[in-house]
Amino acid sequence: MEASKKKIVSNALTIGLLAFAVALFVFPEFKAWAIRGLMKAGFFQPQVTANNVPASEAAAASVQFVAATGETHTLKSLRGKVVFINFWATWCPLCIAEMPAINELYTSFKNNPAIVFLLVDADNDLPKAMAFLKEKRLGLPVSSVRGAIPTSWYNGTLPTTLVLDKTGTLVYHHEGVADYNSKKFREFLEGLGN
Repeated sequence: MEASKKKIVSNALTIGLLAFAVALFVFPEFKAWAIRGLMKAGFFQPQVTANNVPASEAAAASVQFVAATGETHTLKSLRGKVVFINFWATWCPLCIAEMPAINELYTSFKNNPAIVFLLVDADNDLPKAMAFLKEKRLGLPVSSVRGAIPTSWYNGTLPTTLVLDKTGTLVYHHEGVADYNSKKFREFLEGLGN
């Protein structure tokens, strides 16, 4: 009797783990939910030590960010401001996982004129990106990009997050998911904004 109970429990655990693993690969929303749970547990914390990453000034200067509102930003027009740039896509589970934390960060800084947020839709499909954000009840400012982005900034890995200081120098670069609403990252942005 005891052996059959252990076998039932063992089989149930195996089926549960298998179902969990399959759900991670089949359902992006489930994967995003699992990653958000890990973020809340303290995993995926961004390393906020400023790390100047060189980029060709000419290449970076040609980049234009076109907001969903129609407003166009260039690196020249953003000088004097700290710029948080996040490359993401609606189909990317890691992007979906970090969006609520980025939204909280944005909400706390959106009235700070010294800090600008650019959430760049990697697919350059602003209507789809805006509908996605509306469905998720996220108030993030979505943009598309024109021009060649320096590969030292973005090489196609999603999500990728950058921070430019007030001089336009790239001081933070991270590929992959991170909890940007952490106290340490907030202090990092505030320090750059002062």
